[in-house]
Amino acid sequence: VVIQECRVQNTAREYAKLYAAEAEPLEGFGEVPEIIPIFLIHRPANNIPYATVEEELVGEFVKYSVKDGKEVNFLRRDSEAGQKCCTFQHWVYEKTNGNLLVTDLQGVGMKLTDVGIATLAKGYKGFKGNCSFSFIEQFRALHQCNEYCEMMGLKSLRTTHQKQRKATSTKSKNLPNSSTVKKMVPKKAREPRDFISSEH
Repeated sequence: VVIQECRVQNTAREYAKLYAAEAEPLEGFGEVPEIIPIFLIHRPANNIPYATVEEELVGEFVKYSVKDGKEVNFLRRDSEAGQKCCTFQHWVYEKTNGNLLVTDLQGVGMKLTDVGIATLAKGYKGFKGNCSFSFIEQFRALHQCNEYCEMMGLKSLRTTHQKQRKATSTKSKNLPNSSTVKKMVPKKAREPRDFISSEH
């Protein structure tokens, strides 16, 4: 568990560094959220031999986004840090072609910790997240772009989502008459898992 926690947070941190490199030069963007590093320590004399250690964050701890994307947090929507966190999520989603999402963003001001990552079921470039892949769909449906998304030149997810829904409904309208369609037995659908495990 602690190894996976380190892998997730430090992977998200690498994405945050790339995001900062693109955002910082933009005029008027200002400070960029930073995901603090987390370290794995081995304590052989202790009953629990492995633990994590990270910088202590002092101040008001705020959840800017939640794992499942269902909760609307006013501090996320109204604060500069919250809006930049949403833009960071949008940026990662776009850079990975919708295959990965950094979620559960929380911390003090622009310093974030204890984040989560959702990936598609097969993972992304060999990496599997610790959150359900359904969070990616929820984010795509619920994300509202802000001024920082515009400054980064990110494409509106709402427009993309609406186009995909429209294309799906158009296809269903153009299906041939049921009398001309051969009956096919569908393969048994695989049940989606709530959480994706990671092998170590």
